[in-house]
Amino acid sequence: MRDRLTKAVAACMIVLGLTAATAPSQAAETIKVGVLHSLSGTMAISETTLKDVMLMLIEDQNAKGGVLGKKLEPVVVDPASNWPLFAEKARELMQKDKVAAVFGCWTSVSRKSVLPVFEELNGLLFYPVQYEGEESSKNVFYTGAAPNQQAIPAVDYLMSADGGAATRWVLLGTDYVYPRTTNKILRAYLHAKGVADADIMENYTPFGHSDWQTIVAEVKKFASAGKKTAVVSTINGDANVPFYKELGNQGIKADEIPVVAFSVGEEELAGLDTAPLVGHLAAWNYFMSVETPENTAFIKKWRAFIKNAKRVTNDPMEAHFIGFNMWVQAVEQAGTTDVDAVRQAMYGQKVKNLTGGTAVMNTNHHLSKPVLIGEIQPNGQFDIVWRTKDVVPGDAWSDFIPESKKLTADWTFPWVCGNCESPRFGKAVPAGL
Repeated sequence: MRDRLTKAVAACMIVLGLTAATAPSQAAETIKVGVLHSLSGTMAISETTLKDVMLMLIEDQNAKGGVLGKKLEPVVVDPASNWPLFAEKARELMQKDKVAAVFGCWTSVSRKSVLPVFEELNGLLFYPVQYEGEESSKNVFYTGAAPNQQAIPAVDYLMSADGGAATRWVLLGTDYVYPRTTNKILRAYLHAKGVADADIMENYTPFGHSDWQTIVAEVKKFASAGKKTAVVSTINGDANVPFYKELGNQGIKADEIPVVAFSVGEEELAGLDTAPLVGHLAAWNYFMSVETPENTAFIKKWRAFIKNAKRVTNDPMEAHFIGFNMWVQAVEQAGTTDVDAVRQAMYGQKVKNLTGGTAVMNTNHHLSKPVLIGEIQPNGQFDIVWRTKDVVPGDAWSDFIPESKKLTADWTFPWVCGNCESPRFGKAVPAGL
């Protein structure tokens, strides 16, 4: 009788969207939210701001009454740009601190490090930075750009007459998964556009690399072949500071050899002398210079929170803004912080982005977002020179890699498929059921 009663109670908890692991958190006085960003090491230049914006968003939500009638409690940890430590801190957040969700990571290697932990413990990670795609997990919502929302449009722009009609390409990246996979996709895309390998130069450097003199000289030599050359940069972290300084030292000007960056925004430029860099480009889904009421209000709130009228905003901050507000809406809709219930409630969530449109969460755990390309200005801001007419749905799997083209990502209940052949090809093998 006791066993039957226990099973009946467990069944009722499942129906109500509760589990043994989540029931105590529902009874807690606060709802804990994990913040997993490097506050020291090579990535602190980019990630510290994301910790700060999460604290602002949580404070703002608490001023509105919290979530489900409870205050949100941030739990901040510092994985210190140490990729294995990211996994340890993620496990600590979920097992020890019992957080309802985690907002964090920057590099793909840090995301890859924590992914098995989130899948093992059925946690929920909101990842706010552009990445290489080629991944689909029911435990991650990818609120940054996929390659089709950043890298591919940037190359298209540079190939166009407005972008300089480049025909020769330099792919510079930090030596880890995001740059290498993104450049694998870009090389395949360039091949599809008729670009030969002889017109593609590819180079990788370690995190924190500081001596760029030889590499920049090689870029100049490669560009001297008489063809319009463009540089696509997936250099990450504080290595960007000496890289851009060396561009200036060697007199590389944007009208001669334009550089488009995928990991350089307003925050990174704040530490640079931008005068020699004017005209070089970045591709993102948001720029601080966008003039909309939503963005004006966000900047004002950010500067008041950080108590600095000169602090800038950037794309990953907007990604956290969108992801956090979608999570709040999903929790309220589900009536619980249970991960499975919140995941289902996330699909179709809409939040006004800061660029004047609406972000939508799709069932492949990627957002529909606009794509913008901006030119660096002397004041460290970006003048937007091109943008898509509408939002672009993010692709988890690239159409330009043969083994990925047939894959789909759709985590809609009861269909659960993150790494299987697409139904459009006549065969579907649900994974994870």
